[in-house]
Amino acid sequence: MPVSEGGTITEGFGRTTVARTGIDTSILHKGSHSASFFDVSRAAGEGVEIVDFCIPCNPYFPTPEMFDELTRDLKSILKYYPSDSSTITKKLAGVLGLHPQTVAMANGSTELITWIDHLLIKESVAIPIPTFGRWTDQPMETGKRVDMFPLQERDGFRLDLEEYVQFIRERKSRVAVVCNVNNPDGHYIPRRDVIRFMDALSDLDLVVVDESFIDFSDAERYPSVGPDAVIRPNAVVLKSLGKNFGLHGIRFGYMLANPAIAGKIAKMLPKWNLNSLAEKVVHMISDHEMEYEESLRLLSRDRRSMGRELQRIQGLTVFPSQGNFFLVKLPNEWSGVALRDYLVANHGIMTRECGNKLGMTSQFMRLVVRPAGDVDRLVDGMLDYAQRFHTRSVYDTDPLESTPRARWADAAYDDQPDSLIQYPSQRSGNDYTARRAAVG
Repeated sequence: MPVSEGGTITEGFGRTTVARTGIDTSILHKGSHSASFFDVSRAAGEGVEIVDFCIPCNPYFPTPEMFDELTRDLKSILKYYPSDSSTITKKLAGVLGLHPQTVAMANGSTELITWIDHLLIKESVAIPIPTFGRWTDQPMETGKRVDMFPLQERDGFRLDLEEYVQFIRERKSRVAVVCNVNNPDGHYIPRRDVIRFMDALSDLDLVVVDESFIDFSDAERYPSVGPDAVIRPNAVVLKSLGKNFGLHGIRFGYMLANPAIAGKIAKMLPKWNLNSLAEKVVHMISDHEMEYEESLRLLSRDRRSMGRELQRIQGLTVFPSQGNFFLVKLPNEWSGVALRDYLVANHGIMTRECGNKLGMTSQFMRLVVRPAGDVDRLVDGMLDYAQRFHTRSVYDTDPLESTPRARWADAAYDDQPDSLIQYPSQRSGNDYTARRAAVG
């Protein structure tokens, strides 16, 4: 690995990288989960700005005015007890137009996953992989059988529900989980198909639809199956407010189910399991609905723009997404671990390398959708990294003309509605526009 401006780069698994940001990247190699934003920020040199392409949350919400309101109320938020969980849950149900007996609210969706595992998963659970890791890790930690249904790269990691149902029947799984939109690939399943899936498995102990990222989808006007789950005997829908509202640090999420299931979970949750900051935000939601809708529109715009810019990097495979992130496969000669370390050490950019996700390898990365200026910084960093493998510019030829069509692309994607990401088959040669930030 060459010496970079301002420091030495050392590439390798578990080895230290120190460079322009002053970050010792050994912190990225500790534990199975990504380092926190706070870990990286503390490790950075003075005045270094960290751009987060790792943690998938809404960059446009809350608005600056909402943060000002939270700041003004911070003293009382921190000083006094919150209301009990049932009071906050009733308020949230009222804001969202839900029946309070069908809602259980918790300290993040992972707390709900934990209680679902303890109370509702008795023997076995089926789950497509790759997906959110707690759906495999949590039941394995408590000794359940986890039946993993591998999604295929050649299919773009798209889930075929009919094949999945057949797998569940063959394995005799008692609980089935599906994440829609799925993390990390961003694949979206139409609402009508998810409803058919729930009905096909009405004899199971439980069917869980994790909709933590569904608000970011623009494929349908009403994509959620929450209203459908609450009138079914064994269905649960999970929601993550932290991701949708760009407030991961608050830790709040909720589930929807019929009153018997929701009540069983709610009774096990601590009486004060939600903090005062979460309560404050719940009361703010109804006053800022328009701002939230605008944030989703802006993010959808950025997703299209970011997809186009990433497609310009030669050899990079970009999978279509309806989430607030993209799954990309790196060129064969690139290392996901080395690229992750290089970007944070030299450009102050946090990314998610997927080598520790079941069903993935370190050739895959998940990149969160961010505004155009941040994407310019990411693309510049990836181009800098690519220079060690290319003696000419990666834009000397059109990557989409020189690279064979991805194996997972087929005619079905060409027929998708306009609301989904479309990648044209032709681009204008050397027309590279990603460096907008450099020119103003």
